[in-house]
Amino acid sequence: MGITLAQAQTALQAAHQKAVDMNVKMNIAVVDAGANLVAFIRMDDAWLGSLDISIKKAKTARFFDMPTGAIGGLSQPGGSLYNIEHSNGGLITFPGGIPIKGRSGGVMGAIGVSGSSVEDDHAVAEAGVQALEGK
Repeated sequence: MGITLAQAQTALQAAHQKAVDMNVKMNIAVVDAGANLVAFIRMDDAWLGSLDISIKKAKTARFFDMPTGAIGGLSQPGGSLYNIEHSNGGLITFPGGIPIKGRSGGVMGAIGVSGSSVEDDHAVAEAGVQALEGK
């Protein structure tokens, strides 16, 4: 099961609207079950450096099927995943990436957001996920 383009666009549009409502400039990426980029937007004046981060957050969330903030908690010095961010061509282990689950509960993709504080990034990503869950 993988996310469709229509579903990716729904998540992207909801996340974009949340960013507009919060008055933050974001890069927003949606990947499929294979961690391939399906949809992406860079809001006007969003940081260029956050473009790559948003894609890596989405990929990281899909690679491990958990929010990137949760991975960050496990990757601190002394943690069981310490230095994991150096694997897979570079991972992002702070909030802003969230897996997207289908109706059956399986992961069909992920969303990654970057461009503001990690709290804002996570809130915008969550809006994209919720749009697909009908909340």
